[in-house]
Amino acid sequence: MILGLRTAQSHVKPADLERARDWYAKALGVQPYFNEPFYVGFNVGGFEFGLVPDEELGGQPGSLYVYWGVMEIHSALESLVVIGAKKLSEVEEVGDGIKKVSVLDPFGNRFGIIENPHFGA
Repeated sequence: MILGLRTAQSHVKPADLERARDWYAKALGVQPYFNEPFYVGFNVGGFEFGLVPDEELGGQPGSLYVYWGVMEIHSALESLVVIGAKKLSEVEEVGDGIKKVSVLDPFGNRFGIIENPHFGA
């Protein structure tokens, strides 16, 4: 079911998005491949690092989320719920055929899954 770690997203204050984009471009040594007011995405060695503007979580501890790749998000979500995960939201289409959702594991940790057709199996 799980294909491997795919995406890490850091939440930043919306006012800091451009500054964060520029800082991470220098820190990671690559320019973003996706640069919109709602998301900035970097491809770093085949993995995604994203910046999400978020007034509440931006800069707060726990504002880094990771997502595990799956082939089909709805069946993967159902499997996680069956074994005790609690769904935090509905599956969200975030553009370009990419879907994501997060659950809480039985221990209270956020566990994200992502269906991204741009990444192979």
